[in-house]
Amino acid sequence: MPQKNRTVKSVLGGLVGLVGLSVVAGLLVTASVTPVLAMTGITGSTAFSLFEKLPENLKVNAPMEQSTIYATGTDGNPVALASFYEQNRVPLNFDQVAPVMFDAILSSEDKNFYSHGGVNLGATIKAAFGNVVGSTDRGASTITQQYVKNVQIQECEQNVDTSSKNAENYDAQVKKCWSDYAVATGSEGIERKLREMRYALQIEKDYSKNDILLGYLNISSFGGQVYGIEAAANRYFSTTAANLTLAQAATIAGMVQEPNTLRIDLPNGTWTDKDGVAHNSAADGYAKTLERRNYVLERMLIDGKVTQAQYDEAYATPITPAIKTTTQGCTTAGDNAYFCQYVKSVIESDPAFGDSVEERRANLRRGGMQIYTTLDMRVQQPAIDQVHARVPQTIPGILVGGTGVSIETSTGRILAMAQNTAFNETTTANLAAGETSQVFAADKAHYGSTYGFETGSTYKLFTLLEWLNKGHSVNQVLDGRIRTISPFTACGEKVTNKEKINNFGNGGGSISSVARFTAQSLNTGFLAMAQQLDLCDINEVAKSLGVHYGNGDDITVGGTSANTSPNAPFPSVLGSKSVAPLQMAGAYAAVANNGIFCEPKAIDRVVGSDGQDRKIPDTTCTQVLTPEVAATAAFALRGVMEGGTGGQAKPNDGIQVIGKTGTAEKEHTMLIESSTKVTTAVWVGNIDGRQNLSRFRNGDGTPLNNIRYGLARAIQTAANATYGGDPFPKPDDKLTKQVMADVPNVVGQTIEQATATLETAGFTVAVGAPVDSDQPTNIIVAQDPSGQAATGTTITISPSNGTGATIPASVIGESKANAQNTLFGAGFTSIAFDNSCNPPNAKVATTDPAAGTAANKSTTIQITCQ
Repeated sequence: MPQKNRTVKSVLGGLVGLVGLSVVAGLLVTASVTPVLAMTGITGSTAFSLFEKLPENLKVNAPMEQSTIYATGTDGNPVALASFYEQNRVPLNFDQVAPVMFDAILSSEDKNFYSHGGVNLGATIKAAFGNVVGSTDRGASTITQQYVKNVQIQECEQNVDTSSKNAENYDAQVKKCWSDYAVATGSEGIERKLREMRYALQIEKDYSKNDILLGYLNISSFGGQVYGIEAAANRYFSTTAANLTLAQAATIAGMVQEPNTLRIDLPNGTWTDKDGVAHNSAADGYAKTLERRNYVLERMLIDGKVTQAQYDEAYATPITPAIKTTTQGCTTAGDNAYFCQYVKSVIESDPAFGDSVEERRANLRRGGMQIYTTLDMRVQQPAIDQVHARVPQTIPGILVGGTGVSIETSTGRILAMAQNTAFNETTTANLAAGETSQVFAADKAHYGSTYGFETGSTYKLFTLLEWLNKGHSVNQVLDGRIRTISPFTACGEKVTNKEKINNFGNGGGSISSVARFTAQSLNTGFLAMAQQLDLCDINEVAKSLGVHYGNGDDITVGGTSANTSPNAPFPSVLGSKSVAPLQMAGAYAAVANNGIFCEPKAIDRVVGSDGQDRKIPDTTCTQVLTPEVAATAAFALRGVMEGGTGGQAKPNDGIQVIGKTGTAEKEHTMLIESSTKVTTAVWVGNIDGRQNLSRFRNGDGTPLNNIRYGLARAIQTAANATYGGDPFPKPDDKLTKQVMADVPNVVGQTIEQATATLETAGFTVAVGAPVDSDQPTNIIVAQDPSGQAATGTTITISPSNGTGATIPASVIGESKANAQNTLFGAGFTSIAFDNSCNPPNAKVATTDPAAGTAANKSTTIQITCQ
């Protein structure tokens, strides 16, 4: 049994204590090694000098260990998503290994391990001779020396070029590390043995016996990519090192001599002779491994580690592998593979994991990192279920894609990322069969689309925000009717537009408020808003909220229509931009987070192989919008979900949400909604942008362009159930005020002219009943109100009825007779004089209707005198 406490070591098989290394060299030279050295041309004194010059300390780097990516499970505990490794190794503590495993390895490899000081002189001399003549050195080294050998080989493997995309080339480099060490002969072999001895002696001084033995079992190769005793137990017998039986332990202990020859996971054999006969296969009962296992059992019986009965039972037991296939990479993450791919891209690109791409990739496969991500299965699993239930993996005639991504508004933590396709990162991936490794939710830098997908009207958010940034009110009324709207301003320069844009569903547009434009997603309304802004400023708002093209470039002003200039306003306003859904989610999350934008974040914590926390990628949260602008934008965006275009996506849980819909050329649909806690963005579209989504339906008959509603609602409902949500802040008074404006005086204009004048000024118009006037019947002779009114107020205009006349003002002060003649001359036929007009000197004082006003000619004119 291994000793729990370190023993006093005796160097060189117990012959001497730990004396100076010069004495060791002297013993090596004098104890019949000189003839061996002479065969290489090395004299005893040369060997002595060589030994003295060798370094004493071997830097024992951490062995290459697999890294594992974790999510938060539905119970709140970490759950593994995927592992990455070059060497499948799970390091153990001493008490995690069955005692029978220690006994097996000690009896077969180094029965005197606990009594020697690290070097077996006799075996080393024999090995030195073997190195000269080119024979094997098997059995020549102590476990300490073998540990030294494995550490040095591991160091070589850690320096293998990982940038090569040729797997065979990489494997060849790894094999060369072993072969170079194993076949060294002549002076090179002698120097290796001397170095091995010197390191072994020093390690015995620096580490306890138990630490050396455990390190040996954790670092040793057991065939293929299997390294360490735990991985070997898992791979070959589907068990753990703590639960190995005697027969299993003896089998694994026997493998360390020739791991790739004695491995038992290749039923067709580990080698084939010249006659084509497979050896060490299932057919021959793994004969070579069985022979070695039985040797181990014999050594254990001789050493008294097992009884005769135990030996007999184990000896009679055939080798029966229970192979457990361990896979690595994001493929093993199943439906979580696309999020895994996103995390992998972060590790490969962020300096927190290394100075170069090659180093970062190597650290992922070798560094033994425990990577705890932001993924929350309480949101992720419903997202997966809903995406697969609603978005078909394939539909004949269209490359259909769908994704849903949710982020925490206050941190940017990515809580869910689901996709309709099957993950396949091999060269055989067939997009037509619904296979891809492309992350639809992400940009190119995170394994997403090079160009992103069209956002549609979700991009209108940035016009709304810039509108509010400039102090405009969401209750301001503008002319949002279909017309050719021009000019615009882009980066301070005027841009001419020749194209008349339509609204979704061919709606005619209206004169209405910005809040109404937002709720109804009115294209013409937003173009009217953009006319009062600078297009470049709109894109700058998007940039400040983390939005960029799928390839990483900044958003720019520009159009593609033949009827527009190169700087056409439509892409900057209406959303023909190609942006990843995750970036759009981040922008809306900032609105829900009181204007604070948090960069999307995928990693919460990383623990290194030493158990210490490692640096994680830097992400920041920045106040990009004022709280007043954010609250008022949220007020307008609530209208989208409460009676507007996004109403079908509103959860029924009572939690307030904001949102926006978007459709681009009938080929891409997007919907983003958010509580104060979590933002969800979904995209459903044609991956290559060639088919009208409305022509296709999913399994339940829903047109593809309508899937987004139920999908977003279901995912957001799951997020609300976990994270909740608060009422949104009240909008800012100044940004919701009624905007007052001068009402143009349209009296004297035609009905058409007056209507255009008032609407252009931001008012709506109602034509009242005709009134008495001597003006032509199409002429406006009265309006109400006049002066000032709130934009959008209805102004009633009254045209002339053509049957009236104006009561002459000149009748005032005339005599009764003259007044009568004047009124008759103006066309009035009914005149009534008050008794006050009977005296001969009486003069007209008042008329009713009043002098100077219009009245019907048949109206009786009442006159009083003085």
